[in-house]
Order: sequence, then C-alpha cells, then structure tokens
Amino acid sequence: MSERLETILRHVDARLDQSRDRLFELLRIPSISAQETHAGDCKAASEWVRDQLVSLGFRTEIRPTPGHPIVLGHFDGPAGYKGPHVLFYGHYDVQPPDPLDLWTSPPFEPQCVDGPRGKRFVARGAVDDKGQMTMFLEAMRAWKEATGAIPAKITVLIEGEEEVGSRNLEAFLKANKAELASDIALISDTNMWDVSTPALTTSLRGLTYIQLTVKAAKRDLHSGLYGGSALNPINALTRVLGNLHDADGRIQLPGFYDGVKPISNARRAQWDSLGFSEKEFLGDIGLSVPSGERGFSALERLWARPTADINGIWGGYTGQGAKTVIAAEAHAKITFRLVPGQDPDAVVDQFKQFVADRLPAGTEAVFEGGHGSPGVEVNADSPWVRAAQAALTEEYGKPAIRMGTGGSIPVVVSLKNVLGVDTLLMGFGLDDDQIHSPNEKFEQTCFHHGIRSHVRLLEKFASA
Repeated sequence: MSERLETILRHVDARLDQSRDRLFELLRIPSISAQETHAGDCKAASEWVRDQLVSLGFRTEIRPTPGHPIVLGHFDGPAGYKGPHVLFYGHYDVQPPDPLDLWTSPPFEPQCVDGPRGKRFVARGAVDDKGQMTMFLEAMRAWKEATGAIPAKITVLIEGEEEVGSRNLEAFLKANKAELASDIALISDTNMWDVSTPALTTSLRGLTYIQLTVKAAKRDLHSGLYGGSALNPINALTRVLGNLHDADGRIQLPGFYDGVKPISNARRAQWDSLGFSEKEFLGDIGLSVPSGERGFSALERLWARPTADINGIWGGYTGQGAKTVIAAEAHAKITFRLVPGQDPDAVVDQFKQFVADRLPAGTEAVFEGGHGSPGVEVNADSPWVRAAQAALTEEYGKPAIRMGTGGSIPVVVSLKNVLGVDTLLMGFGLDDDQIHSPNEKFEQTCFHHGIRSHVRLLEKFASA
C-alpha cells in the first residue's frame, strides 16, 4: 500500500463519525418521490446533495425535470489525468415508510443502534440509496481533505425519481448526452455476498409488467339466477393463469425461451463454489420447499433464468361475509423477470397471444402497462471491473466475487443505450437490510468499508 493511500484510509477511519453525521442529515429529509406532499422534501434533498458537491469543488447545478430535480456535478480531475472519466449515479429519493406502526423508531429520525454485527443505522433510505450514495461522496471528501485533491475526472448524477421508475431520467440523458459523455458508470445500489465477502454484480435480470383485465357481462350478476349460464370471468382468468407454468416450472408463453442462453461452465462452477444454502435462504422467510424451474441450481434460478409471477389478482366481492355474485370483471397483475437475450416487448406480445389462445368466447381481454427493461450482462473482463475487483480484494483481504442479482436496475440499461457506457455495480448492502420495508438499516461496517473501498477504487482510476 502506498503511503498516500494509507494516509487517506486513516483519515476515513478517524472521521467515520463525521461521515455518519452527514449521512444522518440527509436521512432526516423525507424525500418520498411517490407522494406529491413531499415534493418540497425532494427539493431539499437535491439541495443537500448540491451543497456536498460544491464543498468538494464540483461545478454543480440542480436541473429541473417534469418531476423531481436532478443534481449534476462535474470535476475535471488533476492536470495530466489519464484514467477513465467516471459517471457516478445515485438517487436521493426513498420509498414511503408505511406501515409506520412496524417501525421501532421514526423512519426519518435516523438511529445508530447495536446489532449482531456491531453498530447499524436505522432509517428509511439508510441503504437504498442514501447510505450507499454517501459512501462515494465521503470517499471523495477523504481524498480532498487528506491530500488536497480528488484524483479522477468525475461527473456525479443524482436523481430523485428512482423509486417511481426514473420516469424522467432517460429523456434527461438524451437531452444532455454530450455533457454526460464518460468512460464508465459507477453505481452503489447493490449487495455484497455477505457482511465479510465483497462482490461486484455482473448480471441483472430485466422486467416486464402487465395488468390483465378479463371482462364478461356488463354488470355483476346474482349467482343463483345466472350461475350455470353466465360466464364467470374470474374462473376464466384463473384457468388461463394456472397454465402459465408446466409441471416442471417452465413458462408456457410461445417463444419465451428463444433468446435465453445457458450460463458457461466456468460461471456455474464459480457460483457453485459460493456454498449458497437454499434451505437457509428460504428458512429465513418461513419457507422450506424450493420452487421454480427444475433442472437448475438455486443461484441459476435466481440470477440467470427468467420467471413469471402473478403479483395480484382480484375480482367480485372481497369484503367480509358472503355476497353471491358472478363478477363482471377479473383482474391480475403479472411480472416477468427476464435475462439477457429476451426482448421485453416481445414477451408482452407472447403473453397477449398466450391469453388469446386460452380465453373462452364471450370474454374480452384488456391489457395495461406492458413496459419493461431487458436483462443486463456486464463485461466482467473490462479493466474497470478488474480494478474494482482488486480494490475490494485489497480492502477485505479476500477475493471479491462476481455475482448476479434477480432484481432489475433499469438505469443501467439507459446508461448503456443512451450514453454507450457500461456500469460498475459495486454495492455494500446485505440481504437482511429490509429495503423498502419497515426498519430499513445499513450496517456501519458496510458503510465504513464502502467508503474505504471507493477510496481504493479512485486510486486505481488515478493510476490507470
């Protein structure tokens, strides 16, 4: 380790409390993007981010959008810098904290409490994404305070609508494409393998969402007067959706698997070496019997195979007691998690055909939604992935693994499609951080190591 790097890391360690205090300032702002009553709080959060970047020497602006503002900052780097121009992305908005009665402390009054792994921060946004975003800001601060300069050319883009689908981000990227030109994007909004094992996420599943309504009679009917003659759309809908999977868990949409490629033997061996216990994974949530597509390991099913799930289904009378009606309509929400090689629009068309082939005469199918994003495969052999892997390995004293995730990060697709840049996904969350749930938390050790890892990564960029 160089003397310069050692000095900066000591600076991080000595000022961890101050880093936590700055994070807590941001966590106290209830920047809930989904609720119009919190538009002022979203503005306040954007101003907090702007002020942090200004204090680090960035040329910074708050840019308006039709929704919540985007904070954009530029730092040119030192003279003679030859490393990559880094685009750091994060988001200051958070999910609503409901249900409030399940929180052990008010969601926007951050707490530093004891946990089984030491201190942890509890608040809405603690890990998603205010805590993880702040790690990068604090890493840059450590460089500036300890050495007088940030060592890389960096653009920071922090948005306020990630939790509502980043609905204005892609238009912003297109409108500012030249200004946002960069060599690599960096995001901290993913997980580690476990609290002591760092990871880079190199594959993401995509997503397609659609809502299906099946209509029959023009009004709800008395089941005694019409039962046996009138078609029941709830019965029809459940029969159709009951055929989504065969007995082996394979999805029955026509052409659904056409673009799906098997993972390599090398990747399968690497995932097998992780020692993942599906029994423990399911046991933590009260389940004991695995489900899904037969013939694949648990991690393959979670990271590299597509899925179809009914997320909600309703129709007719659902209140207390009996009401003997044949409903006029039945509804369902369905999502498909997709892997690289699958086209979200094509999957929507496949689902519509699947439904059309099975609905009985006398019904009408109405589809809403149909938006989505494809799966992503990160080039794991790029020099920047190797640099990040080296930084993590040096920080933790053990090899950083390359893992997939079953979730989706649509901004990664937008950054690739609009700006042409790949993304480093270097996150420090854990599976039990209760993201989007009451008592969201971030382990202090993850926050601390995250700052130090970003310090190391900046050095890798500077010496490229």
